[in-house]
Amino acid sequence: MTVSTDQLKSLETSLLNHDGNIPLHNRFRALFTLKSLKTDDAVRIISQAFADDSALLKHELAYCLGQMKLPAALPTLESVLRNANEDPMVRHEAAEAMGAISSSISLPILKEFLTDSNRSVRETCEIAIAKIEWDNSEEGQKHQKALKAAENTPVYTSIDPAPATSGLLSGAPKPDTVTSDRITSLQKDLTNTELSLFERYRAMFALRNIGTAAAVDALASGFSDDSALFKHEIAFIFGQMLSPHSVPSLLNVLQNTTESDMVRHEAAEALGGIATPEVLPHLKDWMTREDAPRVVRESCQVAIDMWEYENSGEFQYANGLSAEVGA
Repeated sequence: MTVSTDQLKSLETSLLNHDGNIPLHNRFRALFTLKSLKTDDAVRIISQAFADDSALLKHELAYCLGQMKLPAALPTLESVLRNANEDPMVRHEAAEAMGAISSSISLPILKEFLTDSNRSVRETCEIAIAKIEWDNSEEGQKHQKALKAAENTPVYTSIDPAPATSGLLSGAPKPDTVTSDRITSLQKDLTNTELSLFERYRAMFALRNIGTAAAVDALASGFSDDSALFKHEIAFIFGQMLSPHSVPSLLNVLQNTTESDMVRHEAAEALGGIATPEVLPHLKDWMTREDAPRVVRESCQVAIDMWEYENSGEFQYANGLSAEVGA
């Protein structure tokens, strides 16, 4: 995708919103359009937006920089990770983005934060380090070759924090080729806290790739975990899968006021992408509730915009935003 200088300036104006009069969901659309450009100019504009006061927006900025996979973003991401005054949700996303870019120069930086005071930041750095090391392993290199050689376009094109277990690539296998024993085995790994988070994430993405109702149920069992990071990733995956079967568990997460904000926000955006009729009243309710955390209210605002687009017959929403927003 290419844009003119004027179009690029318009995107910059929308994202940075210096006048304060552009709705958040419109800024998200500008962000994901910039992400699709995958240029250093887009990295520069996105990096400037970290001066904003919305943790939700900054979280999405970091996600997009990681998905663009451009080393030019690494200095910005490192700066965000090192900023102890930044919202942990944003810092975690910066670390995850460094893992997505997967440069070995990020390893010593990520290792510095394995003892960070915030659990989600610590856990994200652990997973990002494992991913970078895996990407450069013999198994990781074979995996990349298999992806390039695959005849069909993968169902999920995101750069995931961990590869799916046992060679299950991002294209979903036929449901009738996956046994219930296989799903049970993956669920066991998913919920096994004695395994590393990286290995549990691998089981998580394998279940995503299977994509059946049974796989959704297995993933939903992970919402009983005590790691906010782990649960937020499950909610994000449900937003990718767009399975109506996941709606009840996502609504439970959104409505749980004792749940972490970062998990509830992902649940809201997943519901917006799935866009079934029953979710809209809940999104409207939490968008306007004064007792709701800001990140939850803003996520519901974005989710409602996603819901409206999904139900409008439009071909796509902001270059695939509905299947990617959150992370």
